Amino acid sequence: MKWEGYRRSDNVEDRRGSGGGRVGLGGGRLSAGAVIVALLGGLLFGVDPLTMLGMFTGGGSAVEEQGPAPAPPPGDIRATFVSTVLADTEDVWTSLMQQEGKAYHAPKLVLFRGAVPTACGRGSAAMGPFYCPDDQRIYIDLDFFDIMDNRLGAGGDFAQAYVISHEVGHHVQNLFGISEKVNRARSSMSRAQANSLSVRIELQADCLAGVWAYHSQKSKGWLEQGDIEEAMNAAAQIGDDALQRNTQGTVLPESFTHGTSAQRTDWFTRGLRTGSINQCNTLEAGRL
Repeated sequence: MKWEGYRRSDNVEDRRGSGGGRVGLGGGRLSAGAVIVALLGGLLFGVDPLTMLGMFTGGGSAVEEQGPAPAPPPGDIRATFVSTVLADTEDVWTSLMQQEGKAYHAPKLVLFRGAVPTACGRGSAAMGPFYCPDDQRIYIDLDFFDIMDNRLGAGGDFAQAYVISHEVGHHVQNLFGISEKVNRARSSMSRAQANSLSVRIELQADCLAGVWAYHSQKSKGWLEQGDIEEAMNAAAQIGDDALQRNTQGTVLPESFTHGTSAQRTDWFTRGLRTGSINQCNTLEAGRL
């Protein structure tokens, strides 16, 4: 992915040195194994990621928004990459939402280590990158990219870009009012029904990530051979069935909250192939 030299977003906050807290056993950083356990816990028990955050950090209640945070320091290559990808999502979604007659209000992206206060509760690196609709921020502990590479077999810069664009997809859902509607519906459902609806929301975010990739490549042509395969592999490796099979050897479909590997790659591909938001209506799709 030829990402160097493009515009960087001004919407990145660096809270890695703010003392937000280190989550771990015996006071240390959260281990890669604990991250996998947290991911699996959410899959097995159908727990919303932000609820899992509270379980790891002892929180879950709303946290007051902090003051402004500095931008990442010059020379931080990984932060520069994230800022560059975020900037491109801003360009793409500003244009696409204008076509829908809506204004795009870009999310902030917060870099943190270990744990961080959010408007959705105390966040943790345990669940990987996540989006908080209450403060319209994406939270990323950049060490998760090492987990993707070394533990999940999902390395590569465009795989990382896919993860960022997936979280931006949740922000787009929030701007369209989809998130609020779905959360209201989930509150009155059984666990199995709520899980099924969560799958549809996650697959829609995958499709929206594909829509971004289509328009990003069309405007910049910055993808290289193998980049699309990286994103596809990342989507496959973090499918519910793949994570459950690889960590416990048993697949429990009723506990799925994000979709199977095949579903995640299929919906990302649909967005990538068409570049159309209208092709991402997973909520009304008869077959996922």
